[in-house]
Amino acid sequence: MRMKLVAKFISIERQKDLNDKTKVFLPAIYYNPKLFNGGGYKGLSAYAPFDKILVTCGVPFIPQDLMAQLKVGGILVILVGAGKMQVMTTVLKLSDFDFKTHELDQFSFVPMLGEKERG
Repeated sequence: MRMKLVAKFISIERQKDLNDKTKVFLPAIYYNPKLFNGGGYKGLSAYAPFDKILVTCGVPFIPQDLMAQLKVGGILVILVGAGKMQVMTTVLKLSDFDFKTHELDQFSFVPMLGEKERG
């Protein structure tokens, strides 16, 4: 029996070759996400608000654009740190202006590429 993903899935990938391969691979296994090529600091405001945002690369700070794109009750999981190690951090959006941040353990991820703007 084939299971079906019912959530809407959107991804931003900086590496065009990887993005192009993913556009072929995922539909072949019955996933049809919206895939975009580019940097992740600005997120995708046209598709917001999001229930969850998972950032799979390290960032020196939490981008304000990503926090703003969460739904109230939404969760951002992100690796924060400017060095070789980052801290896995969760951000829960309590209201339009209130957030609860929780730091977990240290990990090492590739850095986010693209324009870095503090919000």
